[in-house]
Amino acid sequence: MTGVRERTTAVAKVPPRITAIFWLLKLITTALGEATGDFLATINLVLTAAVGLLIFAGAMWWQLRSPRYDAFRYWSAVAAVAVFGTLAADGIHIVLGVPYLVSSVVFALATATVFAVWGRVEGTLDIHSIDTQRRELFYWLAVLMTFALGTAAGDLTATTLGLGYAGSIVLFAVVICIPLVGRYALRMPQVLAFWFAYVITRPLGASIADFLGKKQAGGRGYGDGPVTAVLLVLFLALVLAVSRSERARARTA
Repeated sequence: MTGVRERTTAVAKVPPRITAIFWLLKLITTALGEATGDFLATINLVLTAAVGLLIFAGAMWWQLRSPRYDAFRYWSAVAAVAVFGTLAADGIHIVLGVPYLVSSVVFALATATVFAVWGRVEGTLDIHSIDTQRRELFYWLAVLMTFALGTAAGDLTATTLGLGYAGSIVLFAVVICIPLVGRYALRMPQVLAFWFAYVITRPLGASIADFLGKKQAGGRGYGDGPVTAVLLVLFLALVLAVSRSERARARTA
């Protein structure tokens, strides 16, 4: 582990500024992962899971080998994690028959464990400290756990608890305001506020995608395929805009 930690990148491997565009892209990516995973799962869940694993591994390899933050690499990795996290959570429920309540609890404990170990080993969970390979591995493992947790939690509230997708959207939209209020009104630590919001964007985005794509649980029923296509266009347009903006800023600096 010592050899891994010494491989510094000199600069953080995450977005340099956490802005409204970051949260919008995160929300779109979570919704895209949910819609894409559900759409592909209707074809063949096992085959799709295998392909999703290969895409996930390829995106991680591409991201980890980069010496510095690159918007297209980073958000491509997030999108791959989103799809794989959806397939992992859905596969546990569909193939193994594990109830959403159980999988939500398991993924919640797994997420908490990753954060606990990460914090103990590295001494910080600040994403702007992601300047070694080991910290980056902790970061992406945490991201994967939050995506799987969000998928299970969104399905739990919509189906098992009977809130429907619209009700789930309202619930998670209210919950995601907690770190905002906590940060500016109650002086919640910045790192805690960030990860709180980061975790909640997943079930919020997943609920939005399910509400648009599915007919059951009060959804609009536009179809996972069309929803995936629209979200993919929005995702690529935003990533391209962010990439160009950051390159222009770098040239000016």
